[in-house]
Amino acid sequence: MATPLRALFGRGARRRRQEELLLALVSQLTLMTEEIRRSNLIQHHRLIAEQQGRAMDDPSLATAASSLTGVSEERRRQIMFVNRWYAATLLSYRIGSVDWDELLGNLRVLCRGGAFAEYWERTAEHRRLLPEDSFEARVGREVDTLLEERADDPDEWWVVSSPLM
Repeated sequence: MATPLRALFGRGARRRRQEELLLALVSQLTLMTEEIRRSNLIQHHRLIAEQQGRAMDDPSLATAASSLTGVSEERRRQIMFVNRWYAATLLSYRIGSVDWDELLGNLRVLCRGGAFAEYWERTAEHRRLLPEDSFEARVGREVDTLLEERADDPDEWWVVSSPLM
């Protein structure tokens, strides 16, 4: 009778080991999936940035790639540049290079420029169309707050924040 019990316990231990290995494999697969997602985000950003770079270098492409009207070519390029900077800042958070507080700090710096304030004002309608609970909408509300704080007190606007995430 000892043999059947040993076989039963042996199979149980083997089964547990297989389950442990399966869990470890699923964990590794989850990590790889997340890494691929981050890599895809970076590649997508790179493609968009290359297209924007071409548009910034060629005024005829800038007109085609931009919804901005009534601005000089120089100002259009400045606004397109701050758009790229803003997108890169958001990307850094999405891929885990910075945390929420660092994201807000980087956005505070970005908000200091007049070209960014104009970009933000001119793209307000785009943000109104975003789903309210989306990452972009939440960041948009934070930037709105940062710009309001800056307008209220230009010397102290960078001190205060109220994280939403």
